[in-house]
Amino acid sequence: MKTLTKGTLIAALALLGAAGTASATDLVFVSWGGAYTASQQNAYHEPYMKMNPGINIINDDSGGNSVAKLRAMVEANNVTWDLIDMVAADAMLSCDEGMVEEIDHDKDLAPAPDGTPASKDFGDLIVSPCFIPQIVYSTTFGYRTDLVGKTPPTTIADVFDLKKYPGKRSLEKKAINNLEWALLADGVPADQVYELLATDKGVARAFAKLDTIKDHVIWWEKGAQTPQLLADGEVVMGSTYNGRLFSVIEEEKQPVAMMWDWQVFDLDGWVVPKGSPNKKIVMDYLRFATDTQRLADQAKFISYGPARASSAPLVGKHASLGIDMAPHMPTNPANAKHTLLYNYSFWADNVDDLNEKFASWLNAN
Repeated sequence: MKTLTKGTLIAALALLGAAGTASATDLVFVSWGGAYTASQQNAYHEPYMKMNPGINIINDDSGGNSVAKLRAMVEANNVTWDLIDMVAADAMLSCDEGMVEEIDHDKDLAPAPDGTPASKDFGDLIVSPCFIPQIVYSTTFGYRTDLVGKTPPTTIADVFDLKKYPGKRSLEKKAINNLEWALLADGVPADQVYELLATDKGVARAFAKLDTIKDHVIWWEKGAQTPQLLADGEVVMGSTYNGRLFSVIEEEKQPVAMMWDWQVFDLDGWVVPKGSPNKKIVMDYLRFATDTQRLADQAKFISYGPARASSAPLVGKHASLGIDMAPHMPTNPANAKHTLLYNYSFWADNVDDLNEKFASWLNAN
C-alpha cells in the first residue's frame, strides 16, 4: 500500500477544493441596484441560495442600460447574463427584437395558493409574452412638510401653482410623465390625455403649462436625486419613484410626505435573455421567486406593490421598521384614487419625436 506524503495530501485537498468550486454555479442577475436590488436579495436571492447551496447569485446593476448591452451581447453571440429585471416597455422591445425568451406563464410559473393559474393571477400585467411581472411602482410627488405652509399640496395642479406653493420643483429630465402631468394639471380628463398628446395642439398645450414653472425646476436623471434635494431643502416638491420617497420618509425620517394625485403606474419584471447560459436553473429560480408568497415578501423591504393579485392580502410589516406596508403601496385604494397607467404603445410610437421636442423646449430661452 502506497503511503501518502504531505505533498500528495496537499495536492489531493487542492483538487477536492477545485472540484467543489467547479460544481458551484454562478448566475448573473441584472437589476437596478440600491434599495430595489437589496429587496430582491432579501426576498428572493438569499432564500433560493439557501435552498440550493450550489447556486451563487451575482447582482449586476446595469438595469438602466440593459437593452443596449443585451443587444450587443446577442449580436456578438456572447450572452453572459442569466436573468434581467426590466421595465415593461423595455421588455416589450426586447421581446419584439427576439432578444429574450417567450414564457409559458401557466407552465413555467407557480399557480396561486387556491389553484388560480399564473396567467390569471397576474392578469393584464402580462403585457408581453416574454415578460414576468414582479412589481407595480409609480412615479409620484413628495413635498417638504415644513415648506408648504398649513395647507399641504393634494393635487397635480398644486405642483404648477407657484403662488400657493413658492419654491423650486424637481422633475425628471424627459418628456414621459411631465407631458401627461402638464395636461392633467391644465384640466384635461385622464381618458383624453394620450389622445391629445398625439396632436401638435396637445403637445403645445403641455409645453405651455410646463413653461409656467420651467424657471423653477431642477431636472433630475437618477431616482435618488429628488429624495436628496428634498432632504436638503433645495426643492419644495419633486417627482421620483414611490419607493425612493418611502425610504426618505420612513427610513430616514426626513420632513417629507407623499402626494399621490395622478401617480403614474408602471411595471417591472423579469425577462430571460436568449442564450442564457443556465436557463434550466433560471426557470427553476423564477418559479420560486415569482410565487405568491415571495412577491408579498418583497414588500417587506420596499414599498412597491406585488404584481400577483393573490400576493396583495399577504403584504405585512416592514422587515426592520415593523410598520404596516399596505398603506404605503401605490396600489392601496387610498393612494390610487387618481392614477394614470403609462401608455406603452403610445410611447413606443412617439418617444423619439417627443423626446426631441422636449430637448428643444428645455434648451430654448
